[in-house]
Amino acid sequence: MATENNITFKYKYPEDYNPLYVNGAYGGINVQGEIVANFYFERIPMPKTITHELKSDGNLGDILSTGPEDLAKSVVRYVQSGVVMNLEVAKQIHTWLGKQIELRESQNQKKK
Repeated sequence: MATENNITFKYKYPEDYNPLYVNGAYGGINVQGEIVANFYFERIPMPKTITHELKSDGNLGDILSTGPEDLAKSVVRYVQSGVVMNLEVAKQIHTWLGKQIELRESQNQKKK
């Protein structure tokens, strides 16, 4: 509802609303001059196979091998979502995020 001096926004969420955890972003400026941010979750890769020793009692023993062999040399970045925004929206989000960071840092200082 809007009056001369204020406006109220109502938020509606779909039933399956489920915020995503992200620990990074990658993006840049597209050809239209908009800012693109693709959010990802970073994790170590899961092996395609694991071979265990099988003990005489039927229980699993030590891991003998995993495949593929180059797992230790790689990291998976699972892109969960992305946003495209114009400069004004990016500035507004930047301001809002800056305020959230200041609030969180203030809370950390109070704990010390």
